[in-house]
Amino acid sequence: MELFHSLINAVNDVLWGKILIALLIAVGLYFTLRSGLLQLRLFRRGWQEMTGGRGGHRSKNDISPFQAFATGLASRVGTGNIAGVAIAIAVGGPGAVFWMWLTALLGMSSAFVESTLAQLFKTNHHDETFRGGPAYYIQRGLGQRWLGVVFALCLILAFGLVFNAVQANSIVAATAGAWGWHPMFVGVALTVMTAPIIFGGIRSVARVAEWLVPVMALIYLAMAFYVLAIHAAELPGLVVLIVKSALGLEQAAGGAAGYAVSQAMMLGIKRGLFSNEAGMGSAPNAAATAASRHPASQGAIQMFGVFIDTMVICTATAAIILLSGVHDQGLSGVALTQKAIESQFGPLGVSFLAVAMFLFAFTSILGNYAYAEGNVEFILNSKRGLLAFRLLVLAMVLFGALASLPLVWDMADLAMGLMALINLAAILLLSRYFFIVLGDYQRQLKAGVAVPEFKAERYPELADKVEKGIW
Repeated sequence: MELFHSLINAVNDVLWGKILIALLIAVGLYFTLRSGLLQLRLFRRGWQEMTGGRGGHRSKNDISPFQAFATGLASRVGTGNIAGVAIAIAVGGPGAVFWMWLTALLGMSSAFVESTLAQLFKTNHHDETFRGGPAYYIQRGLGQRWLGVVFALCLILAFGLVFNAVQANSIVAATAGAWGWHPMFVGVALTVMTAPIIFGGIRSVARVAEWLVPVMALIYLAMAFYVLAIHAAELPGLVVLIVKSALGLEQAAGGAAGYAVSQAMMLGIKRGLFSNEAGMGSAPNAAATAASRHPASQGAIQMFGVFIDTMVICTATAAIILLSGVHDQGLSGVALTQKAIESQFGPLGVSFLAVAMFLFAFTSILGNYAYAEGNVEFILNSKRGLLAFRLLVLAMVLFGALASLPLVWDMADLAMGLMALINLAAILLLSRYFFIVLGDYQRQLKAGVAVPEFKAERYPELADKVEKGIW
């Protein structure tokens, strides 16, 4: 078992340390330049789509574009926004925040592409909802069902099972540290809370995410805004510190600029990518469920998931840590964030953080399940199979609350890495279809169309690729 664990770690070191980070950045840069900076040009439109319901869903029973966005954000925003940012700052210094920002800006283009493709190649679930994602666009767009099945299996292992156990483990740790609650009590309560939502299916998850995710974000951001308000005079200096540290200017006098920049860059990029998931093929599974009138409208909405995750929530965590002045005390992870919040709010801060950790982790469990459900149905469209999967998810939540997961977590990292490799190759190979859709969307916006609609019959190259009756 130790040998097997060592092998998994060795593969992960190569996959994540030398291949995926460079590939994720390269793909984000390619789509950014090839599309003419779409994340900047369509930023305002994406905000309008998200807040104004311009995606054009069709009935009260379907999943609206905003519900699909909230479901994707539920999974994106998790404990990594609290612990991951703290690790990046502890190891890479304040400059890591700058590289997180840059990664998010590039990742917004990848998120736009993969979510647009998920909408384009989605399938009708015949209950006024849809299913889709990388497995579906690999099968329909590339004609490679076997590769779609491999992707689906990796996602089910990583997001459907293991990451849900890890999120449950985080909730147990937070409640034990804040209030001394027993892991078994928390695990059972969490399982009971999760069961009725996931047994209601993706529509139920979307409806809960629609109100719970904004509540979660607002509670956490209220804490951050309070810290920013009482340290308002220090904000210009904070921005200067982040930029100078990222470029090595802060360390130049000590002769360690090169090493400091590389550390800040590596940690900021890794934590940014792990947090916002852009290009990894996870969020498109939620994006595909929306009843939108144009595939690109959901792409515009979903790129806001990356923006909010990194530019807003991760930045809020970074501000709390850096303004508190505790980032150089040898702490890391949740312990560093906890110390920073405690220094600003006193003992009440520990309870604040526990509530935030619960909301972040619980919504991630729901979002992760929503990702996985469509992939279970892609492999085996069976009610009994789906029932067995839901029971397994609940078992993993309870297991995660009570167990330590180092080997299982490393296996999930490997599965997620394979997911990302397959998805990045797929969106590059399908990029010509994306640019057809993007061009159609932009032409309608330029012509003053309030709610663009996509008509597949206008494009013969797509006629045999997309499912009949959807576009």
